[in-house]
Amino acid sequence: MSDFFSSGWSWFILVSTLVSIAACMVGLVVVMGKKVKATPDNTTGHVWDEDLKESNNPLPAWWIGLFVLTVVFSLAYLYLYPGLGSFSGSSGWSSTNRYKQEVEAGEKTMKAVYAQFGNLNTEQLTENTQAMAMAQRLYLNNCATCHGSDARGSKGFPNLTDKDWLHGGKLENIVETVTNGRVANMPALGAAVGNSDDVRDLANYVLSLSGSPHDSLRAGLGKSKYSSCAACHGVDGKGNSALGAPNLTDDVWLHGWGKEFIIEMINNGKANAMPAQKGRLSDEQIKLVSAYVWGLSNKGLAK
Repeated sequence: MSDFFSSGWSWFILVSTLVSIAACMVGLVVVMGKKVKATPDNTTGHVWDEDLKESNNPLPAWWIGLFVLTVVFSLAYLYLYPGLGSFSGSSGWSSTNRYKQEVEAGEKTMKAVYAQFGNLNTEQLTENTQAMAMAQRLYLNNCATCHGSDARGSKGFPNLTDKDWLHGGKLENIVETVTNGRVANMPALGAAVGNSDDVRDLANYVLSLSGSPHDSLRAGLGKSKYSSCAACHGVDGKGNSALGAPNLTDDVWLHGWGKEFIIEMINNGKANAMPAQKGRLSDEQIKLVSAYVWGLSNKGLAK
């Protein structure tokens, strides 16, 4: 009820609820005291199906008692728990507190489960069947939406089963990535490279670095233009994991392959982001799922 924009709504609910309960009691008392004029045979005179007659008998006392108990119960409930507008109830119960208690209880239980893996190194974790079963479930629930259930990724989402790592493939690198997320940004370099022919020449040179099909004449002309890229991708084009700059010599293309695509990348740049999982996953869960991701390319855990 705290999201009401006016306290008037709280009072409206409080008053209408109590009036409704009072009306139930009044109606019950009126019915109990009302006597329908009966015929000599103690019926009301109503007949159905030719011979079914309505008798003029009062409600049983136990039935009346149940009605009274429901009213008493409703008043006691509304006193103890939220229900009367903004009144929070004398017991202090709330769905928010209840949720927090259940989460804390669940975390306490799971902390004991994860504790058994705390002293295991990366190799030992990937060889532990129970640990990897839990890690796989964590991966499917939190990572598979982008990287795929088979972890092979798709356009714009890295393949986690190969040896190509933008930010390093050691466990500590993966833990950092999962914990804090990553933000990648390649600036638009078209204007810095030159005209459209210069950009096309550079695209062919980039293709030549990985041995991909290219125009060797244009590639030769584009080599001098590569200086605009070398600051991030390195003079040899092998990338820089500290910056998350891709290796251009391995023929692995995260956002697409081909001359026209590379031209588009040079002209327009590209921004990409992985959300941080800190706050969503505990430290123990992050370590476990990171070990699973490490094992995908180093232990062949992907199926």
